[in-house]
Amino acid sequence: MTAPGVAGRHTIDVLLPSVAAALAVDGFENTLGLPEAPRYVVCLVDGLGLDLLREHAESAPFLSGLLNIEDVVCGIPSTTAASLTSLGTGVRPGEHGVVGYTCRVPETGARLNSLKWDQPLDPVVWQPVTTVLQRILEGGVAASSVNHAKFAQTGLTLCSQRGVPFHGVESTHERLDVVLDVIEAAPRSMTYAYESRLDFIGHAKGYKSQEWRDMLTLIDGQLAELRRELPEDCVLVVTADHGMIDLPAEGRFDIDSEPALLDGVTMVAGEARFRHLYTRSGAADEVAVRWRARFGDLVEVRTRDDAEEWFGPMRSEVRGRIGDVVVAALGEFALFSSEQFAVEMKMTGFHGSITEAELRIPVLVAR
Repeated sequence: MTAPGVAGRHTIDVLLPSVAAALAVDGFENTLGLPEAPRYVVCLVDGLGLDLLREHAESAPFLSGLLNIEDVVCGIPSTTAASLTSLGTGVRPGEHGVVGYTCRVPETGARLNSLKWDQPLDPVVWQPVTTVLQRILEGGVAASSVNHAKFAQTGLTLCSQRGVPFHGVESTHERLDVVLDVIEAAPRSMTYAYESRLDFIGHAKGYKSQEWRDMLTLIDGQLAELRRELPEDCVLVVTADHGMIDLPAEGRFDIDSEPALLDGVTMVAGEARFRHLYTRSGAADEVAVRWRARFGDLVEVRTRDDAEEWFGPMRSEVRGRIGDVVVAALGEFALFSSEQFAVEMKMTGFHGSITEAELRIPVLVAR
């Protein structure tokens, strides 16, 4: 079993640079061919993969009726922390350094959760690339981020959205009002907004659940309202950071049930659909061979040296954050650790890997 991956395809890191070019900011290329306009709003709906949207088109009539820029993928790994930072910086994980949901901190050997930011690390040092939003602002166009107030000054926000005003909101109704206020405050502007609820329900209930479909319909209506309220000269772009699959019980393998698999492995990170394995010096090839032999076509296994296609060119500071061996689950399969990542055992929906259902994202343009 193989997956197409990202080679030769547009990844999420080209989206905001394309917006900047459409806004006539110097130094950017409009790779996606977005329409020229003086004002843009980019709303990212966490977890709204293109395959999911098309499967549930009747639940989202507004979004399903929009023009989509085809064959855009989020990038690898197909997970929120990596994708939001790729979107925000205009570069891939091998350069910006947010390489997964969890990863090793080479300097300390600790494991960083990139969403919780649970290690004493300066996000600006960890991720030194200037954000696209900041570059837009420095190019003479107003730029800002509208997000839930709890995300202000978090590690991931500083990695992906720093350098511009952050407008914290407490509700979707407030988000609408604030986005409109920000847009109307400047004749040329770029505003980023984030919607988290669909992904939350997908993890808990699965995308096949009625709760997920109901939330999709609610978000669809709210985005339709946003488009109606925006000025005519403003373009709304709706995108996502990854798709999702529902994982059956028979596809869940607990690596702690076979200790021999972990011989030579010093740390396990990533997430169930995309594992980083950190090994003793010289053990990477042996570990890779063992995992390939054990799981066959249920996974794709690469050593770090063979993973540049997935992560993009790697800065030297980033290489040690990526597993010596990286394991991407395929089909309806995932690699759990009941001892180290017990919370994953309770989830229904998953993402992170290299399948089309997880990689393909919408880039919907509403004028």
